[in-house]
Amino acid sequence: MYQENYEDEEFAGNIDVVADSYVNSNGHDEGDYEDDEHLQQQAQAGAQAIPEQVRKFLGHLYRNLLSSNVSDLAYNYENQFGRLSEKYYAKASWPEPQFVAALVGDDGLFLTLYRELYYRHMYSQLHPTLEARFRSFENYCDLFNYILNSDGPLELELPNQWLWDIVDEFIYQFQSFCTHRSRLNKRSAEEIELLKANPQVWNTYSVLNVLYSLIQKSSITQQLVAAQDGADAAALAAGEFGARPLYKMLGYFSIVGLVRVHCMLGDYTLALQTLENVDLNNSRGLFTRVTACHVTVYYYVGFAYMMLGRYADATQAFVHILTFVARTKHYHQRAGQFDSVNKKAEQMYALLASCVSLCPTRVDEMVHSALREKYADQQHKVQRGGDEAVEILSELFRFASPKFITPNPPNYDAPEETVVEPQDFQLKVFLREAKLQLVVPMLRSFLKLYTTMDLAQLAAVLDVGADELRTQLMVYKLRYRQVKWAGGADLLGGEVVPTTDLDFALQQDMIFIAESRVGRRYADWFIRNTNKMQDLINSLETRQKNFIAGVGKPEPAAETKA
Repeated sequence: MYQENYEDEEFAGNIDVVADSYVNSNGHDEGDYEDDEHLQQQAQAGAQAIPEQVRKFLGHLYRNLLSSNVSDLAYNYENQFGRLSEKYYAKASWPEPQFVAALVGDDGLFLTLYRELYYRHMYSQLHPTLEARFRSFENYCDLFNYILNSDGPLELELPNQWLWDIVDEFIYQFQSFCTHRSRLNKRSAEEIELLKANPQVWNTYSVLNVLYSLIQKSSITQQLVAAQDGADAAALAAGEFGARPLYKMLGYFSIVGLVRVHCMLGDYTLALQTLENVDLNNSRGLFTRVTACHVTVYYYVGFAYMMLGRYADATQAFVHILTFVARTKHYHQRAGQFDSVNKKAEQMYALLASCVSLCPTRVDEMVHSALREKYADQQHKVQRGGDEAVEILSELFRFASPKFITPNPPNYDAPEETVVEPQDFQLKVFLREAKLQLVVPMLRSFLKLYTTMDLAQLAAVLDVGADELRTQLMVYKLRYRQVKWAGGADLLGGEVVPTTDLDFALQQDMIFIAESRVGRRYADWFIRNTNKMQDLINSLETRQKNFIAGVGKPEPAAETKA
């Protein structure tokens, strides 16, 4: 296995020799000795300026890539890259790719993958310039062209986590560029001219084309359909490229990436249609192999349901993944993706608070406890309705929604034009549906207190007219029944069912209320508290052992005076 101390030093030997071969490979004339010597000195100086531990890390990463050692590559990528970034490059970029090229003999594939890491780190820790954004896009084009346009399947193998991060970062940088591009009032005249002259860079069509091309090349859709008939059928449908893990997983992650892009563009119906062949009920689905992918799938599915007004389905999606995150949080704390998973979980709690407030329903006890700790006050205010409820829903939406984008570039010739922010537009779409739904929690909070009630009496309590209240009750009857997904491949399908536990009948001016009470599930409560008790016992036993071991040690002998 790959070790952190890098004892195997066959790679990090003679930098001068490697740097010399790197310079000659750049196609300079042999007679131009002065330029060659200058470039060689630059390569040597740049390579020698790289910290020793980083050079050794790059050497191991390079050798593991050549040997297709996926397990060691995973350790390099998921553990060492993050640790070295924190140690040496917390506020700086990784070494320039041309200096790293001097260490790896100018290997094109390795440098393309290294540039992907280089720019990703720049996006996460620094503020990339417009030129860096352009070069990162060019590097992604080189990488995907190499994968998609090869005559046969590549022998390249990368860990699933790395493949997911490539697709995820590609979409993130696309979203970041669209936001950067739309704020023309913060761009200089030179930057605006550069953007205007390069409309193909981070073009929406180009990004969608990459994702659809990866899906098509891998035949992943055919594999998912055939997988329903058995593993043998899936293998036959894979084809020459789809049989390779590189293409299969990139194609699968591209499906999830498309869901994200469609949500960022505001097309929630198409986002759910994209997952029509992905079985979310399969606990061994490919999306479960990478935790960040698992969380991303349910986040965007739940958000799409919420924007379509299917709050019960959104609640079910959020509760499912939040329960998973809560039960595996100890593992995530040790993993490098803890921050991203934890951030998404916090966003989903905010979205869940909105959904449960608009469509009250029973959720898992563990999730309910966490939700009550975080958003009890906000939920109470939403259930009371009014302008305060709209304000709370707006705050939760702005915090928890994805970053929306405008697919088309702005008018570069009129940068002073006021452009509607996509975030504000999507907020209006959400509030338009939510305002109609607010009548459900408000009326429910009053109706659940009675079994029969006079219409005029309830109207007096709510301080509204009898005719207006009758209209609100009819809206309640309409809104409390929703289409709910009943399983299967079609996420848009389902059955129209009641989504709350309270119904009523209106006979002339008398309201008859019926509440269906669901028995409380005690099994989860006992299991959770049993686990807490076991953790407490283990902690006490450990402390006791440490105390006994400390008492048993002999005291150091007192120093004797001469």
